[in-house]
Amino acid sequence: MLTEFQTTARELQDQGTPFVVATVVRAERPTSAKVGSKAIFTAEGILTGWVGGSCAEPTVRREARQALADGRPRLLRLCPPEQLGHAAQEGVVEVALTCVSGGTLEIYLEPQLTQPHLVIVGHQAVAQALVTIGQALGYPCTVISPEATRDRFPDADRVLDHLDLSVIKFTPHTYVVVASHGNYDEPALEAALRSETPYVALIASQKRASAVRAQLSRAGLSEQQLGRLRSPAGLDLGGTAPEELAVSVLAEIIQFRRRSPGTEPEVDIEPVREAKDPVCGMLVEIDTARYTLVHADQTYYFCSAGCKHRFAAQPEAFLVRG
Repeated sequence: MLTEFQTTARELQDQGTPFVVATVVRAERPTSAKVGSKAIFTAEGILTGWVGGSCAEPTVRREARQALADGRPRLLRLCPPEQLGHAAQEGVVEVALTCVSGGTLEIYLEPQLTQPHLVIVGHQAVAQALVTIGQALGYPCTVISPEATRDRFPDADRVLDHLDLSVIKFTPHTYVVVASHGNYDEPALEAALRSETPYVALIASQKRASAVRAQLSRAGLSEQQLGRLRSPAGLDLGGTAPEELAVSVLAEIIQFRRRSPGTEPEVDIEPVREAKDPVCGMLVEIDTARYTLVHADQTYYFCSAGCKHRFAAQPEAFLVRG
């Protein structure tokens, strides 16, 4: 049974939504998060999981947004100010947090940018090769066929033993390859060509492909929809073995993806308004701040209730220091 974390990650992948997996890899007491704690962040914020309290979470969220923007993983180290630089390493982002009360958290942020989602219709050797090589490229793979089994496709992300393509969430990042060898080409292609998927390929001979196009035309598909069908599938590399055919198809998908606007994953990161907590110096997102206080006609933002209470008791001390 999938956990809430796994279910959320799969849903985001199916939707083509980029996200970041944040994992606590080291925790030095006292900290609220423990080693192995995980959370999922999107550009809009946290979706599920736990990697720390009110002080740690905004910093992790800010760095997660940056990881989405540049596509690079990073190790985030949250520690007291006096420990900054003690364990500095290349690729480590250090942030001083006075709220950690002496504890240290190290959190690995791994961006999961949108990869092509391969939907492979079929169960024979070419389909198996597409899954094997597609997984090596990091592409999520769904196999759909009445004859498909987990034993035949142990590496596939999903194996659906039917031909109901309505369960597939088609997005601009879905790539459909029909390799059913004439068993159910037409129904699979009709469903795919009526969707928003940008790439639909049929592995078949030219004679078979012409017959399929004629049948799809009689089924009511428009010339524009039929024009998206690629057959013979793949780049002409001269190969005939199942693995060679799979390489040619995946090479065409890479070429199509790189050359077609709108198919490359993009993460639009909106600028975030931030203010410095006058007590601990932490940056706080203005639009989502839970703790605010108006003093001398100016609004101040705080990372936690504790910082707000300290400021309210003696605001002049913190304003002079700032």
